[in-house]
Amino acid sequence: MKKIHFSWIILIVTFVSIISAGIIRSSSGVFIVPFEEQFGWARSSISFAFAVGLFLYGLSGPFMAAFVEKYGLKRMMLISMSMLVVGLAATFVMKTEWQLILIWGVVIGLGSSLFLTVISPTIANRWFVKKRGLALGILTAATATGQLVLLPILATLIENYSWHAAILLILGIAIVMLVLILVVMKNYPSEKGIAPYGKEDIIEPPPFTTGNPFIHALQSLGEGLRSRVFWLLAGSFFICGLSTSGLIGTHFISYCFSFGIPVVTAASMLSLMGVFDLVGTTFSGWLSDRFDNRWLLFWYYGLRGLSLLALPVALASGSYAWLVVFAVFYGLDWIATVPPTVALARQHFGLQKSAMMYGWMVAFHQVGAGLAAYSGGIFYEAFASYKMAFVLAGGFCLLASLFVIGIKKQKEPVTY
Repeated sequence: MKKIHFSWIILIVTFVSIISAGIIRSSSGVFIVPFEEQFGWARSSISFAFAVGLFLYGLSGPFMAAFVEKYGLKRMMLISMSMLVVGLAATFVMKTEWQLILIWGVVIGLGSSLFLTVISPTIANRWFVKKRGLALGILTAATATGQLVLLPILATLIENYSWHAAILLILGIAIVMLVLILVVMKNYPSEKGIAPYGKEDIIEPPPFTTGNPFIHALQSLGEGLRSRVFWLLAGSFFICGLSTSGLIGTHFISYCFSFGIPVVTAASMLSLMGVFDLVGTTFSGWLSDRFDNRWLLFWYYGLRGLSLLALPVALASGSYAWLVVFAVFYGLDWIATVPPTVALARQHFGLQKSAMMYGWMVAFHQVGAGLAAYSGGIFYEAFASYKMAFVLAGGFCLLASLFVIGIKKQKEPVTY
């Protein structure tokens, strides 16, 4: 029997770590109503705290990449997972809105950053030469799958017991992952005395950087801001975040609830999106190794925009069948945008710079997510409906499809 290459073990541990962090961060969607009922906080205030978390986890992505280069991947994974454990434990004792912002905005936002931003391209670049796009697609799929798949269970626990039981479950998951990372994770294949998957020779890792990681990250931003390609990719990724974790991830359950759809049913639709995201994004990684990534992104954003424009009509019809169709379709497209975006960043900026550049693109992604998470609550309070927020998001996605098709094709992409 052929021995499994250790790169796939690393991929599995990273996959589960990303899912765990995604579960924790995205669980905010099922806590809006319980926090509103127990503490008497306004929905816009709760949305603001979760928006801060979305913004910080994206903004800190490139800095996390710089810290990984300076202190090592395993150490940063341990620190990040520890922050999630501390944040979840502190939720049991919070009493005021500023504590909610500190815990779910700052601690959990920063703790989830590494897992939900730059770890996927970092692992794919370090541990894979062959099937790199597929590996990236699998890890990217874990981001959204983790954010969605456990929501029905959390919603059921909240409905039958309390939000405390849901927090206790995800706290236990975080503790288990902390131990698993400590035991299994490695920084580079050379630490196991092996070559990356698909390569014969062992590659000596570059030395840890000695400079200031904040300056290093800001220098990469300066380089990106001088590039037209960076602006087009970052702008489209801003809209990606706005239309997924920001709007759907935060307000989809509440939007369905306003049409009389039970919370558990709405959470199940989000979970269904997570299941189909695993298929769609993994397949997108496979496609990114074989086709023009600009055209992949064009179709992803265009079809996503049309589906968002159709959602208010589907909900108004009262048909669960149309809601299931939306969940399946949107799940396939959820973050299928990531593998082509990373591939384009690698082609235009080179292998070594791609993770940092992608980190800044994720920062734009999460600014969009934070804006949508907060403005969704504002739209609801102003119009007693989320319809305008979802229609605007659909229009922005159509605009993003024009952004990406405007990127010039790279004749000689940089390879490993």
